[in-house]
Amino acid sequence: MSNIGPLPAGITRAGEGVDGKVWNVLGHTYYFKANCDSAFSFETFDPPGTFVPPHIHPMQDEFIYVLEGMFDLYLDGQWLQAKAGDLVCMPAGKPHAYYNKTDKPNRAIFWVSPGRKLKELFDLLHNLTDPEEVVRRSATCEVDFLPPGAVPGA
Repeated sequence: MSNIGPLPAGITRAGEGVDGKVWNVLGHTYYFKANCDSAFSFETFDPPGTFVPPHIHPMQDEFIYVLEGMFDLYLDGQWLQAKAGDLVCMPAGKPHAYYNKTDKPNRAIFWVSPGRKLKELFDLLHNLTDPEEVVRRSATCEVDFLPPGAVPGA
């Protein structure tokens, strides 16, 4: 595991990132919230029609707290929906994906534990437009995308 360091104290406002850090990843806006050895967190703005296809974090548990809107989720063989106020728990090693199939944007707080390489990955993916390169870079940072067609309905 990388040595990221301790969690700094402070407040990061809604719709802002720590030190102004914001990532654009395939149509999603991710606002950097926190990074330390034990966790990494970010706020998302997900326009209608955006999604993150099925993937696995082999070394991290991932969580979503939905702030606004509704997500259609694939989680370990099941299709589910999460709306504002819901918490989604995605254990390490379980395939998962999320989709905004509505006509309104969604907002959520995501976090993973431990932090590991997810911030590094978002730095590598910022403004990248080639999905194949997203998959390649993700694998170098411990996020493994499933091949197209591996999940029915995805």
